[in-house]
Amino acid sequence: MPIHTDTVRKKFPILETEVNGHPLIYFDNAATTQKPDMVMDRLRTYYERENSNIHRGAHFLSQQATEAYEAARGTMQSFINAKYPYEIIFTRGATESINLVAHSFCNKFVKAGDEVLISAMEHHSNIVPWQIACKEKQADLKVIPMNEKGELRMSAFRDLLGAKTRLVAVTHVSNALGTINPVKEMIELAHEKNIPVLIDGAQATPHMTVDVQALDCDFYCFSGHKMYGPMGVGVLYGKEVWLNQMPPYQSGGEMIKEVSFKKTTYNELPFKFEAGTPNVADVLGMEAAIKFILELGHTHIAAHENDLLAYAIEKLKQLDNIRFIGTAGKRTSVVSFLFEDIHPYDTGIILDKLGIAVRTGHHCAQPIMDFYRIPGTIRVSLAVYNTRREIDLLVDALARVREMFG
Repeated sequence: MPIHTDTVRKKFPILETEVNGHPLIYFDNAATTQKPDMVMDRLRTYYERENSNIHRGAHFLSQQATEAYEAARGTMQSFINAKYPYEIIFTRGATESINLVAHSFCNKFVKAGDEVLISAMEHHSNIVPWQIACKEKQADLKVIPMNEKGELRMSAFRDLLGAKTRLVAVTHVSNALGTINPVKEMIELAHEKNIPVLIDGAQATPHMTVDVQALDCDFYCFSGHKMYGPMGVGVLYGKEVWLNQMPPYQSGGEMIKEVSFKKTTYNELPFKFEAGTPNVADVLGMEAAIKFILELGHTHIAAHENDLLAYAIEKLKQLDNIRFIGTAGKRTSVVSFLFEDIHPYDTGIILDKLGIAVRTGHHCAQPIMDFYRIPGTIRVSLAVYNTRREIDLLVDALARVREMFG
């Protein structure tokens, strides 16, 4: 059924906050989403009733926590339609997931003179790990260019795929522009040349259904805190064929099968990549967040957010000297803009005084800002609890900013 925002908003206690005497209007969801009470209740329940280290204990609490943790792995598997539960690796978030692949995959499969291919619209987390890995391996990092609308130039992508390309790493949805990239087509083109593909899905999983088997991607990663879950937890999906060949990213604890002073053998998947004490509580909190999303339904979430996005764009167009950054034909939940004659930071500070939280700056995507020759943007990013009324208040506040600066 359609999203009823009054009902949804009651599940988020933080939305009752006042900022400088104004009701909080939260438009910084691409940075992190707020958390519904069911997520916080799950964290509290674990620490009050189930707290124990997992996989190692014969006692009741350990068994209970282990069962809950592995059930959560099954929930993640179902959520993105992975083939096997052991293809789900728990990490600290999309950033660590990318670092894991950059380290372990490149360690095994990349040598001097090889190439890794990323896009011009990547978050720093999908740029810097590949820069480091390529430098260590004396490989080359190639970049898929984009056009003025904020869309990848697919003809250039085809030309860049070559005999030296060892992996493609590209975002599903741009955090700075909202562009939805044609990742299925990109995966198909890469696979024609037997090139594996990693998809950064941090900005996709809150807004759309993701089916990794239908996409046929080799790796997919996402973060709990972008999708109403806790911070410091996320998922790396990897095809079994790659994960089995890749060396461990970190060592110690659960990733070990047998240890002597002469030799160590590694554990089976997924534990080979889950060294140390797991973040059990936040994994369970992330599972609760996924259940929250599934209860609402991605179809209804998308309809609500797309309505808000279209409404916001039309309202913002009424303001003088506004410039939109990123106008892709396929996009979701993000509108980036700036006043031509006012620094984005100045605008953001005034909005905060009025209780409106937006993100200003380069959004950890400096190459995008360099491409458009701007210092940054004002980014309004939307979630299920946002409303048209909030957008109206935002536009009114921006009109006041416009008046203040003349």
